[in-house]
Amino acid sequence: MKKKVLVTRKLLRSNEERATKFWEAKLNLNDEVYSQKKLIELSQGCDGILSSLTEKIDEKVISSLSPTIKIISNFAVGFGNIDIEAAKKKNIVVTNTPDVLTDATAEIAMLLILGACRRANEGISYAKKENWKWSADFLIGKQLTGSRLGILGMGRIGRALAKLAKAFGMEIHYRNRSRLSPEKEMGAKYHEDLKSLFSVSDVLSICCPATKETKDIINKETLEYFPTGAIITNVARGDMIDDEAMVKALTNRKIYAIGLDVYKGEPKIYPGYLNQPSAFILPHLGSATKKTRTAMADLAIDNLEEFFNTGNCKNKVN
Repeated sequence: MKKKVLVTRKLLRSNEERATKFWEAKLNLNDEVYSQKKLIELSQGCDGILSSLTEKIDEKVISSLSPTIKIISNFAVGFGNIDIEAAKKKNIVVTNTPDVLTDATAEIAMLLILGACRRANEGISYAKKENWKWSADFLIGKQLTGSRLGILGMGRIGRALAKLAKAFGMEIHYRNRSRLSPEKEMGAKYHEDLKSLFSVSDVLSICCPATKETKDIINKETLEYFPTGAIITNVARGDMIDDEAMVKALTNRKIYAIGLDVYKGEPKIYPGYLNQPSAFILPHLGSATKKTRTAMADLAIDNLEEFFNTGNCKNKVN
């Protein structure tokens, strides 16, 4: 008898076809974002859930899930949308999709750095208005060659970004929960604390996981650590930045520019950014390539199948 799985968001066709071969899959054909109430209702009688970051599966939801639910396979490398401890208490396994989105996200991190440094938002605006005139000082930006890139979180994505940035002639600095081995450091300079890293970062890329400790890690106090005219970019989670403090730092030119692929309240964004010409903002495109999204969904499916067949999963996060 086939297992029953609720798939909360629409996947690429090849992934949905694969899911229906394995299970009696409840697909979201209209790709609506389910309310917590509807998610609970639709999951009744299911053995597992293939979720995405758009669902907030908190303690309230988990406590209301059918006792038949034994696994939540998150279609993401992150799992901040799920209350891991609540799931563990209810003996629900939670899994994620690491590795497969590393390169695609690192590419977006590099795009944010380039876009923020070279004033891409302003350039696009001028091009669309068709009213620009070339001059020697037109839209002068910051060159990457010889600049110092601080990477906050030197995991898979951080290390992939470091490789790309080195090709642009950037000097790599990083802060991590623990120092990497020399082989993984690849010449990058380790910093023991945030102040040390931020103070040398001409450009900062936030690549660390979202935790209670990293919430608003960029705030009024820590912004003062940066060199005047620094650039800050984020491909991790929006929770990392105190938006009010950041906009003030952009307005008074303490911070030269910002590049965001993630932000609090997506798809809504803190209004102050919209008035900042130096804000280069994307709509969460980190993993948005066909190759990567297909691989992510395949891994989420594999996680479910492995659990159903063996009772365990190598990508378990709780």
